Amino acid sequence: MLLAELNVRHTRLHMPTRRVALGDVYLPTSGPAYGAVLLGAVMSEFVPALDEEQRELLPRLLDDVRTGLTVPRIALRYRLQNDTHGLDRSRHRIVGEARDDRAGTKSDYRVVLELDHHGRADPQVIGAVLAATALPPSARLVALRALDMALRRPRLPEGITVRRLLHGAPDLREFIAPGATASGAGTGDTWRGIPADRRWAMEVLGLGAEMSVERADVQSRFRRLVRMAHPDHGAARDGAAERLAQLREAREVLLPATVVAGSAGAERTG
Repeated sequence: MLLAELNVRHTRLHMPTRRVALGDVYLPTSGPAYGAVLLGAVMSEFVPALDEEQRELLPRLLDDVRTGLTVPRIALRYRLQNDTHGLDRSRHRIVGEARDDRAGTKSDYRVVLELDHHGRADPQVIGAVLAATALPPSARLVALRALDMALRRPRLPEGITVRRLLHGAPDLREFIAPGATASGAGTGDTWRGIPADRRWAMEVLGLGAEMSVERADVQSRFRRLVRMAHPDHGAARDGAAERLAQLREAREVLLPATVVAGSAGAERTG
């Protein structure tokens, strides 16, 4: 059972640019107010990793939310924007999970806080602030109180099981290049243990989780998909630059390390 969800869109780890946007959210602030709990938890989890300058600027950013935060703008050395195209995604959730009693039957459920750790810390904090901005005025006040408290005294909520996802949420999919297929995408367990950036790059080039990643194959797939995505070869001009950029990024992610044997999750460098 989904109780709250925050999707933060941000630049991928290997990219030098710093961009943040708000993805889909479900942030209820009435009743148990799990939406506010989630925003406070994200702030508490990631704010200690900010540098001193960013921590000093954060209260000013929260004040801007109260008076009306405008986007696009620069904040905490990141460009805040509405466009999510080409950005990575970090998903934070609070869910209710059924659990077995001693007899092995589903009798109760526990509340679980899932925190996605595969991206940088600062976009997560900014994403929580952006999410508060997007709420209606009354709900925004509840969310801002949670963020203020977390900033003053970072701590995770009591009575909730915390699950940290070091490789990101396993069922998130990104852009797939024209003509590519991702046979293992969306199946969850098949991608377990494969870092999110690597998983994204493999999907862009049409590699499934169980497939070997070899340098010659990556180059061949890249060249074929570039031809298919290029307007000079009949592809649509709208979005072509973005498609080609994604293909180049995917190749850069995969080429430094080559799998010579076994599954995609077990690598040897060479």
